[in-house]
Amino acid sequence: MLTVILALVLFLFLIFPHELGHFMMARAVGVKVNEFAFGMGPAVWQKQGRETLYSIRIFPVGGFCAMEGENEESDQEGAFNNKPWWAKILVLIAGAAMNVLIAAVVMSVIILISGTATTTVDKVENGSPAQIAGLKQGDKIEYISGKKIEDWNDVSKSIGNKGKKIEIKVSRNGKYEIFKINPRKEKDRYVIGITPVIEKSPSKAIIGGFKSTWYITRQMYKSLGMLASGNVAMKDVSGPVGMIGLVHQSAARGLISFFYLVALISLNLAIFNLLPLPALDGGRIIFVIIRMITGKAITDKQEAMVHGAGMVLLLSLMVFVTWNDIIKLFK
Repeated sequence: MLTVILALVLFLFLIFPHELGHFMMARAVGVKVNEFAFGMGPAVWQKQGRETLYSIRIFPVGGFCAMEGENEESDQEGAFNNKPWWAKILVLIAGAAMNVLIAAVVMSVIILISGTATTTVDKVENGSPAQIAGLKQGDKIEYISGKKIEDWNDVSKSIGNKGKKIEIKVSRNGKYEIFKINPRKEKDRYVIGITPVIEKSPSKAIIGGFKSTWYITRQMYKSLGMLASGNVAMKDVSGPVGMIGLVHQSAARGLISFFYLVALISLNLAIFNLLPLPALDGGRIIFVIIRMITGKAITDKQEAMVHGAGMVLLLSLMVFVTWNDIIKLFK
């Protein structure tokens, strides 16, 4: 039960900022927001602002931002459908941008807590290839086999995939020294027996958080490509029930693992919402671009019908992946 509550809180934490992103950008470009809600279902609290009704709903799962002229034709000055194309795109992309920002902040917090591995050697294992070759604590790795080393990931990649002798150039006491080392095999990779100095720097954590977010985003798009090409089966796609299982597993592993899952889900929400499918922000952006190029070739009513059909398909997909998750539980 606690896991389900935690999953709901996580879902609320990630969906609500998405809608908040739409709301903030809508206000910034002059779009009238009829209602901004926290949660879903019947309202338990409401307050009428100057032009927006603010409400809290009974089910704490997400929220919504109802804009004038978003799903229907409207002649009001602040209607979404009467705004220029660039304003519409900014509003539509703002939700996903907020999710990306949350992921980057969470990744930065993870890096700040766990620290950043530098390219300076902290410990050298006794009897290891590194010690035999002459590496010492405090050596800063500059090059490996002629390749410039920027971070510890470069060190791991340069050593871990090579079963042959490598040449490591380090700076020691203001001078360069070169060592030739034969990595030893441990399980499925090669090591030389060194660990890095861990540095906890807020500025580096922020930079690292955004770098990690960019890297994970690229990997997610690659995974989408594999799904589209059939290299990943639909049965491997998880829905809400699967997410509850992931929340339980990550929480059991500790705070860092849970934070990492939060970042992954937030990025998934951003990427999913920007897919060029009807009813999603990405699909709406496609319609904005089509109208920009062709003029009013598509009416608001026609677009609303397409998005309605898209919503039915998305709900059908959600039922499928949820059923798939339930089947997995009993295997």
